[in-house]
Amino acid sequence: MILISPWAQTVNEDGSPNAKDYPYWPELLKKIKEHVVQIGLSGEQQLTKNFKKDLTIGEIENLVMECRTWISVDTFLPHFIYPIGKPGIVIWSVSDPNIFGYAQNINLLKDRKYLRKEQFSFWKGVVRNEDAFVSPEVVYRALYSV
Repeated sequence: MILISPWAQTVNEDGSPNAKDYPYWPELLKKIKEHVVQIGLSGEQQLTKNFKKDLTIGEIENLVMECRTWISVDTFLPHFIYPIGKPGIVIWSVSDPNIFGYAQNINLLKDRKYLRKEQFSFWKGVVRNEDAFVSPEVVYRALYSV
């Protein structure tokens, strides 16, 4: 089983996607032939048949221990999993994996030119740039190198 955490918390008042939200999930999921479980919060877009919402920390930890690997954007999950020691894949866009990432993971950043200049400032109003993300093919290749 592959665990995914596809969305960062929405912060834009106009309802636009979070700058960290990977726009190519549908294309990526079409390529993956394994069972995929999505975790997230009520109100988030469901991408898989098996979407587990509003889980407790213990429930998330159990799923992490059961999965073969996991894929997430830069959000809560990679930080939560780090002390557990289970490597996975993190898809980056505007946050710097050299600051916020962990060496145990495969950190996928398309190009440093897309990184925010103020890495520690608030996210309010940061616009998602789809060009800042790696392609689904890059994530897929990383998935099967784990």
